[in-house]
Amino acid sequence: MKAFISAATLVFFLISCQNKTENSSQNSDTHFGIAIHGGAGTILKKHMTDSMEMAYKKVLEEAVQAGYEILENNRTSIEAIAESIRILEDSPLFNAGKGAVFTHEETNELDASVMDGATLNAGAVAGVKHIKNPIDLAIEVMQNSPHVMLAGAGAEEFAVEQGFTLVDPSYFYTEERLKAVQNKKLNDKHGTVGAVALDKHGNLAAGTSTGGMSNKRWNRIGDSPIIGAGTYANNTTCAVSSTGWGEFFIRGVVAYDISALMEYKGWTLEAAAEEVIMKKLPKMGGDGGIIAIDNQGNIVFKFNTEGMYRASISSNGTTQIQIFKD
Repeated sequence: MKAFISAATLVFFLISCQNKTENSSQNSDTHFGIAIHGGAGTILKKHMTDSMEMAYKKVLEEAVQAGYEILENNRTSIEAIAESIRILEDSPLFNAGKGAVFTHEETNELDASVMDGATLNAGAVAGVKHIKNPIDLAIEVMQNSPHVMLAGAGAEEFAVEQGFTLVDPSYFYTEERLKAVQNKKLNDKHGTVGAVALDKHGNLAAGTSTGGMSNKRWNRIGDSPIIGAGTYANNTTCAVSSTGWGEFFIRGVVAYDISALMEYKGWTLEAAAEEVIMKKLPKMGGDGGIIAIDNQGNIVFKFNTEGMYRASISSNGTTQIQIFKD
């Protein structure tokens, strides 16, 4: 009897060891990763001091690293992109949250959206004026409302019902942004932040947040809160966050277009992004770029401007932090 028990125990031990080895092998082969952006446009090295370049890169590194650590700890792609975007929203360097540009009336109107590639559920807010981190409210709309997009006062009423604390509009004040609108400059039409991620569970997510176009009027809304234009995620294909001249990204349904080329034509993410951003968009008269990650963890940055604030970390730990066109 003792010999039988010992033999059974030995067999169980060997099977357990084999399963652990297989699971370890599977975990080591798991693809995951994250990419972020802080806007695209006429970003030239000759116009940027070394200290300013370092400041941008520092925030980009902080944001991408925070999202990556969430993925590394087996948490979700939604959590990862939200954390990365919050950090970018909290920085006055980027046109989102704290650094939002001013409208023609010298107010701030913020937009954001998020999409879950596993369920195709999505949430967005547009034209909010008292929400510190619009990406959080977009997630709240996705997870705790029957709707996809809420705007203006209604979005903020929903926020209060969900326990959000509204901030005074003075929170968004930055002298540089105010001077830009007072000089009637439309130099921030490409300013946006965003993130895309693939988690260890194989789920994709994308999110985008912006202060919109500097000197905008009539409650103008760009592509950032529009699902399929500024944000799209589908586990079948990829996750995309856009940045650029929003009107053209809306007309071209840019984020979805990239996914559709992959789904219906079998194109790679690289080929689809090249077609849409480098060929289709310029023919329409638009410019800007995207960040994207596919369901195998391949990351693509594609832009037809002089630069794009961008960073990524892949599952093997390879980190990229770049600003200018290579």
